[in-house]
Amino acid sequence: MDWLQIIVLSIVQGLTEFLPISSSAHLILVPVFTDWNDQGLVFDVALHIGSLSAVVLYFRQELVGMTASWCRSVAGKGCNEDARLAWWVILATIPVGLAGLTFQDTIEGIMRSPLVIAGGLIGFGLLLAYADWRRRGTRNEYQLSWQDALWIGLAQALALIPGTSRSGITMTAGLLLGLNREGAARFSFLLSIPVIVLAGGLEIVGLAVSGGPVDWGALIMGALLSGISAYLCIHLFLVFIKRIGMQPFVVYRLLLGAALIWLFGGSPS
Repeated sequence: MDWLQIIVLSIVQGLTEFLPISSSAHLILVPVFTDWNDQGLVFDVALHIGSLSAVVLYFRQELVGMTASWCRSVAGKGCNEDARLAWWVILATIPVGLAGLTFQDTIEGIMRSPLVIAGGLIGFGLLLAYADWRRRGTRNEYQLSWQDALWIGLAQALALIPGTSRSGITMTAGLLLGLNREGAARFSFLLSIPVIVLAGGLEIVGLAVSGGPVDWGALIMGALLSGISAYLCIHLFLVFIKRIGMQPFVVYRLLLGAALIWLFGGSPS
């Protein structure tokens, strides 16, 4: 990988990780349109680690409160809204963890196809449009029930399909369950933390076992640039959706999906 590829992929990851437009789809498609070699899942994980640093830094106050309250609840000292939110994040992570372990080989192979991405972009984009138009509620992330968290977690497992968008499908589920836009987005961002930790951990174990050469300079630079752009994206997105909502992202998904079908519809790849 040259430095231009590292910079482009890092910024693309940072800007798309928390938008409902599928960061994995963009990381797969950039080398398709540029004739770059696929950067591989190891570099993808490095970029996700940068995004993880950004979301942890942005929600640091909430995370400190959730962690302290969760520890108190485990010790039997009561369960306040911070502790419940922490429990719901853990509960909602279980389905995607199980699905990732079960379908990892399929995800790394045939599902990285442009046509699979197009289907995910269009199909789940239309579902997001419906949720934002018709089913938006008034609750925030602290008013979720355990059933709500489980449904959002089951929806999150669908994000293993490239083009679906982890943030997009979890926001869609949140909206359908009666959350407001900000609450759906904030819970989606919190859910990204254990998911990225799990994915990164698996890839790090794989690296250690393989013992192959690793371009640590590229990984570190990618994580840094991804983290900076992701932090800015989180802040601007939360401001943006209060005023305009999800529809611009739906339009983008539909146009990109249609373009992929037009470009690759006659190709088996």
